[in-house]
Amino acid sequence: MRTGEVLCLCLLAVGCRSDSVAQKVEAPGSLSAPFHFQAHRGAGIARPENTIESFMYSWRLGATPEADLRTTKDGVIVCFHDKTLKRIPSNVPADRKKLGIKDLTFSEVRKLEVGSFKGKQFAGERVPAVSEVFEKMKGHPERLLYLDIKDVDLDRLFDLIHKYGVEKQVIFATSRYELIRSWKKRLPQSLTLLWMGGTEKQLSEKLERVREAGFKGITHLQIHVKVGDLESDDPFTPSSAFLRKVAKELKARGIVFQVLPWNCSDPRAYVKLLELGAESFATDYPEVTLEAVREYRKAARR
Repeated sequence: MRTGEVLCLCLLAVGCRSDSVAQKVEAPGSLSAPFHFQAHRGAGIARPENTIESFMYSWRLGATPEADLRTTKDGVIVCFHDKTLKRIPSNVPADRKKLGIKDLTFSEVRKLEVGSFKGKQFAGERVPAVSEVFEKMKGHPERLLYLDIKDVDLDRLFDLIHKYGVEKQVIFATSRYELIRSWKKRLPQSLTLLWMGGTEKQLSEKLERVREAGFKGITHLQIHVKVGDLESDDPFTPSSAFLRKVAKELKARGIVFQVLPWNCSDPRAYVKLLELGAESFATDYPEVTLEAVREYRKAARR
């Protein structure tokens, strides 16, 4: 998914038609109907990303966190986004910042301090193994988790998913359609998210390719949207007409339409996108988004 500092609440499934494990979220500020948020990188702005702290925060909020998965030198799958250690850990010598998770053993990875870059109140946070996150999900069917595969042996990941019995709680997120089809064959009860970025022409070409395959295996589809002047006739790129058309097609196919409005904290943008047919959002600002959707629904009931 996106590589910027995004909290990406990616699965705001309003109707959840294709979400067979949709739960009514009972959390502070939650909405009356199933409304699943997926927080990018766990909660990459509100909390230190890809940590147990961020995942628990997201679940308390009523969101579904995303875990970026990489593999250590000795084969342990952990939650970490970046290719290198440059940005996040506070205790890495300068000459080792170019190293990545793949260059370290799990024991070495566990020594990394990954909380204080978000504030001293988070000092001491460590990189979790994905198995630790799955353990937190056991017995809590409402706790879903997006899996963004960075560098992982899928066989090993499947084994862990089955070991912890979270087959219905994981959501496979990728930009590669062939991986979704392969994933669904092996884990048919899992949800999937195909995400797309690019120009309107590029998006049309990508959509045509999956259209030819009947959108097989896709339960959610995300499009990246740039937000411009909200006072203009059309503040969105791709255009409002394009988004409305995609929303209509996906709804007819029972696929949840998700929109990622880049770096947008203005509630008006989310309302406008809902009016165009968006059923899911990626956002840096979960509280803003939640309130915008609540107000939109309240107005719709009047």
